Amino acid sequence: MLAVYRLGSSLRVPGVDSQAISQLREASKSQGALGFLNLFSGGAFGSFSIFALGIMPYITSSIIMQVLTVVIPKLEEWQQEGATGQRKITQWTRYVAIGIATLQGAGLTFIFGQGRGSAFFSASRKAPDVVLLDPFMPRALLVIPSLVAGTALLMWLGELISQRGIGNGMSMVIFASVVSGLPYNYYSLLQTRKTLVFVILVALSIGIIIAVVRVELGQRRIPVQFAKRVVGRKM
Repeated sequence: MLAVYRLGSSLRVPGVDSQAISQLREASKSQGALGFLNLFSGGAFGSFSIFALGIMPYITSSIIMQVLTVVIPKLEEWQQEGATGQRKITQWTRYVAIGIATLQGAGLTFIFGQGRGSAFFSASRKAPDVVLLDPFMPRALLVIPSLVAGTALLMWLGELISQRGIGNGMSMVIFASVVSGLPYNYYSLLQTRKTLVFVILVALSIGIIIAVVRVELGQRRIPVQFAKRVVGRKM
């Protein structure tokens, strides 16, 4: 399932300029908003793929629903209903996530379709002004649904991993997004002859993984002694 996610990260949305995408990919390697979005989308944003929005709309939706649970009595009532109420909240979380993805997809489409890319995303490497090919509106009607469908597919993959895989599916998707950029970063360190930094980072990465595994799988057995009741000569 994670392989499907990595494959979709390189599947470009229809109606975009290949030269502008190359420029966007280079600009996404810099620090700032572009670099942040590209990091949490596993490089999908820099390629303007169907997974360019990543899992962030779902995370935002989850936070909104948690806040609204305190404010809206109906949601609080669902929360107290157990598994049935939780399914209702999860379903509404999906609806809100699709709405957020639609707004974000439309925003990105208009930013990169109306020549405002470099002005909106200030980066050390200049972002392209226009990514979409002309004419704009027909291309936008292709790009926005593609981005929303990509987010919906990511939500489905995340829930599938939660049900049949290991751990929380959404966390695994974010983990795969972040880790996918590590090989390139390590290779860049070796290319610039920063061997010591490379060794330290690799050692830290391995140490963090070992520490997390030990914390997650650690057990502490506590002996429990029950009081014995004596009836006559029997216990």
